[in-house]
Amino acid sequence: MTIQSFPMTSSVSTSQGVLPPAGFGVYESSVAGPSASFVHSVPELNENEETELYSVSWNQDYSCFAAGTSHGFRIYNCDHFKETFRRDLKSGGFKIVEMLFRCNILALVGSKTNAQYPPNKVIIWDDHQSRCIGEFSFRSEVRAVKLRKDRVVIVVEHKIYVYNFMDLKLLHQIETLANPRGLCCLSHHLNTSVLACPGLRRGQVRVEHFGLNMTKFINAHDSQIASMTLTMDGLLLATASIRGTLIRIFNTVDGTRLQEVRRGVDRADIYSIALSPNVQWLAVSSDKGTVHIFSLRVRVVGDDLSTEVTGVNCSALDHQSSSNSLDGLVSPNTGANPSSSLSFLKGVLPKYFSSEWSFAQLHLPECTQFMTAFGSQNTVIIVGLDGR
Repeated sequence: MTIQSFPMTSSVSTSQGVLPPAGFGVYESSVAGPSASFVHSVPELNENEETELYSVSWNQDYSCFAAGTSHGFRIYNCDHFKETFRRDLKSGGFKIVEMLFRCNILALVGSKTNAQYPPNKVIIWDDHQSRCIGEFSFRSEVRAVKLRKDRVVIVVEHKIYVYNFMDLKLLHQIETLANPRGLCCLSHHLNTSVLACPGLRRGQVRVEHFGLNMTKFINAHDSQIASMTLTMDGLLLATASIRGTLIRIFNTVDGTRLQEVRRGVDRADIYSIALSPNVQWLAVSSDKGTVHIFSLRVRVVGDDLSTEVTGVNCSALDHQSSSNSLDGLVSPNTGANPSSSLSFLKGVLPKYFSSEWSFAQLHLPECTQFMTAFGSQNTVIIVGLDGR
């Protein structure tokens, strides 16, 4: 066991034999029951005890989701929907459960009532070995954890830490505005390494292109950022502010705004934003009890955006002064999103009259928080914190 200390963090502990990303296994539905470490450390949970749902988080390709509960965590498959396995214990629950695609590695952050795993500590858990292979401790509560095959990203209130997954060594520290929501998103293509997070100014998004050694600041909104997401290749960014009326799509390389859609007029708390894998659709859930579906005008080739967008953005890097650098990225408005009949007076009437509205809405109860994602074959998956 080795311990290495870094500024602003208490300690990072690693166990010998940390598996490289290429060696990760895959979850199998035959895995069931409490893991060995949990059984030895605490008694099993009584099945009659009530379990509260703390959080829901999707894996990187939306094929699974993890549920953090008051007694542990559960993993679910989306297509076909079923519970894959669960881990229950009596020491307390987990407020953050982050998956790495469908492999055996999880990042866990305990709830405030968890006596063994406090909320200022991140556990990297190998479920095949049934043991902790890494541990991070901080002076303040952990707000979010994000994983990709080569990085571990941990978010606290005013800072983001980026670690190498192989040896858990600290690579980057990023200062942010107060970030109680733990906003941060990553790309997941091997040929791009992109991170987006709040900047140091209200409404600003900081985009780190680690592979290009480039930082881009995007002034996305006038109000504070409430939600954001990246495409898998990290080249497109969708954002919403705490006002919750407008959702904007940006090119992360040059910061150009590509499209703006309107959820509504009244203020709303945006719970989640999702982009479909083919970048044709955008879904937004909020406290208004409605999931809005928008058609995107981003040009795609088949089901894969990365090839064309990568070419466009490489050109944009070399010719950022060219007014035609976005011609290949934005297609003409197909009219799928309805707009005002007075939209032809754009620039004359207030901006509201030229807005693009959602072409479909899914109505849900307003009493709970719903998270949305896109499944296979243009399906929409919605999970509520009430367990539905």
